[in-house]
Amino acid sequence: MLSNHLTKYNIILASGSPRRQQFFKDLGIDFEVRLKPVNEVFPETLYSHEISDYLAELKSEPFLYELKDTDILITSDTIVWHQEKALGKPKDFKDAFQMLQAMSGQTHDVITSVCFTTKTTQKTVHSKTSVTFKSLTEAEITYYIETFKPYDKAGAYGIQEWIGHIGITHIEGSYFNVVGLPTHLVYETLNTIVTS
Repeated sequence: MLSNHLTKYNIILASGSPRRQQFFKDLGIDFEVRLKPVNEVFPETLYSHEISDYLAELKSEPFLYELKDTDILITSDTIVWHQEKALGKPKDFKDAFQMLQAMSGQTHDVITSVCFTTKTTQKTVHSKTSVTFKSLTEAEITYYIETFKPYDKAGAYGIQEWIGHIGITHIEGSYFNVVGLPTHLVYETLNTIVTS
């Protein structure tokens, strides 16, 4: 089992997200949380998963000179890709409303990239899930934003919340990826790193 292989390693999760932290607990992985601020700006020339790959790797940079031989640093980033552009976290109510209205009755992609960094190596993987919303009414969008305040979520929604229950009609790919971490990929990649 993975947990047996990880006893020699110190897993560092550089994420303040309670959802991602819970996933690591659910996977049975011992970890510590370390946070460092990063200005999440990416070149405009990047497309689709290149954006989340870039940002996941960018988040590792403040840690590079302090990693020990047994450390494995894990950083990640999630974007919503819709109509050829990345939707990040909404700035305010208006921004969140516009995002959800744009995705109403449409299919979009949720892409999460995870970067694994050791003292000598770096590996980045990503997972893509296609999500389809029914046609949402303005009242439904307004109720969701006012009640759940999804300002910390890419694309202005959480699939595990009310809007997911009433609004999502189809999903293709990993559900957990949409919540914020492709757990199957994290497990598989960590296994590869510690057993190779």
